[in-house]
Amino acid sequence: MSATRNFYEQHAHTLCEQYNALDFQSVHRSWQPYWPHQGDRVLDVGAGSGRDAKWMAEQECEVIALEPCQALRDAGREYTGASVNWLDDSLPALSKTENLGMRFDLILVSAVWMHLAPSHRERAFRKLSNLLASNGRLVITLRHGGFDDGRQDYGVSVDEIEQFAKNSALLVKHISNSTDSLNRGEVHWQTVVLSLPDDGSGDLNRVRHIIVNDSKSATYKLALLRTLLRIADAHAGAVIDRSDGKVAIPAGLVALYWMRQFKRLIDIDIEGCGGIQQNSNTSKGLGFVKEDGWQQLRHLAADDLTVGAMFLSDDAKALQKALTHALATIKSGPVTFIYQGDKTNRLFDIQSPSQRRKTLSSFVIDTDFLTSYGSFVLDESLWECFRLYNAWIEPLVVNQWILEMQRFELNKARNIDLQTYHNCLVWIDEKHDTADIRKRVAQLQREHIDLHSVWSGSKLKDEYHIDHCLPFAYWPNNDKWNLLPTTAKENLNKKDRVPTAYRLQASKSRILDWWQLAWGEEVQQNRFFSEAAMSLPNIPPQCHDFEQVFEAMGLQVRGVKSRLLVGEW
Repeated sequence: MSATRNFYEQHAHTLCEQYNALDFQSVHRSWQPYWPHQGDRVLDVGAGSGRDAKWMAEQECEVIALEPCQALRDAGREYTGASVNWLDDSLPALSKTENLGMRFDLILVSAVWMHLAPSHRERAFRKLSNLLASNGRLVITLRHGGFDDGRQDYGVSVDEIEQFAKNSALLVKHISNSTDSLNRGEVHWQTVVLSLPDDGSGDLNRVRHIIVNDSKSATYKLALLRTLLRIADAHAGAVIDRSDGKVAIPAGLVALYWMRQFKRLIDIDIEGCGGIQQNSNTSKGLGFVKEDGWQQLRHLAADDLTVGAMFLSDDAKALQKALTHALATIKSGPVTFIYQGDKTNRLFDIQSPSQRRKTLSSFVIDTDFLTSYGSFVLDESLWECFRLYNAWIEPLVVNQWILEMQRFELNKARNIDLQTYHNCLVWIDEKHDTADIRKRVAQLQREHIDLHSVWSGSKLKDEYHIDHCLPFAYWPNNDKWNLLPTTAKENLNKKDRVPTAYRLQASKSRILDWWQLAWGEEVQQNRFFSEAAMSLPNIPPQCHDFEQVFEAMGLQVRGVKSRLLVGEW
């Protein structure tokens, strides 16, 4: 494959001229009934010069173009402009694409399959099928006829594709034959169109069964589900390993989110009787609420337990104890008792760290710290289910959690009203939405530094607004990269919409200037980049490049828009 990639790098200019001399309609006429329609989410795998991606974007499709060859990718990005999002990714792994959390109505794999070694194809096909939306189409073109210019190719067949389709529960909708568009007599093509009629995994039903039908003596099962839903939705960068159909995320992050959601339920005082009862046994406490951990952190709010936060001295020691206690409770409780069929067929697993962790006197909650507690493992299909259907599943979890709490004896005796339950299950306190950013703006203004709207460049006056680039109503995230200063008029006009690709690109320099101004100091940078690495796709934990964060933010905007059908501004 490396020799083939070198060929494409060295001959990119000539190949682009060759590819762009042809039009999409002529090259792909054989599968015209399945062409993408306006509004479709499209993935162009091995996009080359961008010819096909550009045409599909012109049909008002949402297009992500994958191209591992940098020379082709650079030329393609220039050819398509901002209408297409480009990504350095390739088969069979598609790791960066998976991190986007998107599902596609059409995936085009044109003139690529013959370069993929047969040993990699089953995995590649599985990855592609997992990226399809319900009723999405996977289009694979098969080249018959070898190369005489040094490129490596392998034999292809429709039979192989049909077998992969059967294994992945895809339907073969169309097979066509065509001559070569470049009039090479020794080359001909076949095109196979496949479809995913439904998700077919059964994960939604499985999750619904846990929520509604599983027996529960405490709220622990629901708490774990909501923890995972929140992580899957908010932290594209949390995946530390994805192999053999499994996904691993930092166990410490699971424990942190577990603590965060219970904080509002336990560390409150309702009518002088403490927090809300979370299990059916009134004489039994909660396994993770211990004197040397949780009890030492009662002075902290739920929103203090966040990625990027720094902990020192006694608080640092207590939090490490509390995270350990939380993981022990999660492992002995919901991890053990959430299973399918046989009790040994557990849906989740917690794996110990490779090295015994030492108690730290101070730390920042980042990927390395959270991973030091080991890894939390679940099926890849279940993880993707949590990511894609979060907006449907989480309200069901919250409602069932309230029903469980309402039946517990102490809660019934206190006649706790419904709104109190809902308030205690709020994930982020609205009062803290933009408080840190406003403090930073005020500090800069005291230093007589002129600030400008990231969207228009207008000078900001006293009545400025802080805008969530990705709307809080759809994706509750208060990371510093997501909070941007703007005018009141612009923010009110934007409402709960995401910026278009053109608007975001036009605002790039102003956004980068704001980040550098507000978070350019070392202490500020550490938190900014820790938050970005956990919540944005494809950012390494050691990243300190604002431009890389901007590119990832653009991809996250597209992912949230496609998953939650958010309007554009």
